[in-house]
Amino acid sequence: MKLKVEDLQERMQYIRDHVESFNTEERADKLNKMYDHFEERMMLAPASSTDYFHNSWPGGYIDHVMNITEAGKKLFELYKEFGFKLSYDLDSVVFCTMHHDLGKLGSLDEEYYRPNPSEWHRINQGKMYEVNPNLHNMTVTDRAVYTLSQFGVTYSEQEYLGLRLADGMYEEGNKAYLMGFGESKKIKTNIAQLVHQADMIATRYEMERYMFSEDANIPYADILGIEKDEPIEVKEEVKKVEKKEKPKVDKDYKNQLFDDLFGDKKWLLKEY
Repeated sequence: MKLKVEDLQERMQYIRDHVESFNTEERADKLNKMYDHFEERMMLAPASSTDYFHNSWPGGYIDHVMNITEAGKKLFELYKEFGFKLSYDLDSVVFCTMHHDLGKLGSLDEEYYRPNPSEWHRINQGKMYEVNPNLHNMTVTDRAVYTLSQFGVTYSEQEYLGLRLADGMYEEGNKAYLMGFGESKKIKTNIAQLVHQADMIATRYEMERYMFSEDANIPYADILGIEKDEPIEVKEEVKKVEKKEKPKVDKDYKNQLFDDLFGDKKWLLKEY
């Protein structure tokens, strides 16, 4: 998938609008300074490293932020409808969904994902990016917490839990929070579950855009009996992207895709 410049700008404006609408004036001011620093990197960053994960293309990060935030807002209403006891408001949900993957932007000076210089891995394994080896090793959510602190952004204890536990049981360190067997050790707020479920919804939606596209290596549509050309409607905010014809030779297609993604920036690979 390849977003146009106007698509990237639309998603960036979505983030800016939500910063203003769902935060206090003081916190919004600090968040906007953070986004001023990261804006260009945000608009080009992917959400993952591999094409069959989710949103592994330039702009994939901000597209994912928009998707999880929309899912989080809908789940908040669903939780209320089901009768869940909510000890937080929608502002907190939006704060957590918008910043759960902030660590994927890297440090103040270094990006998190770099284009994979290995043609073999791009073609045969779909590994379009690699994690920047110059960064200190941190989990994505730990780096998100750290990055927010660099700009003086503060948040509540429950917002910390929603942000820190966004990856659920996919993160080994979360077991201490989510698998407490004593009553006093059980997590007391359900914001972590809501944010994680929103992440799962957004990620699955993004995976299915790949699964039912011409880029997929497995015939998911045939296996599931679904028309490949049938659009998968999840939410109105995401624009449909025109399909590109896939060349007959897979290797040529992968190389063409890499050129489309990075264009004249391929010279950057010399640094890796």
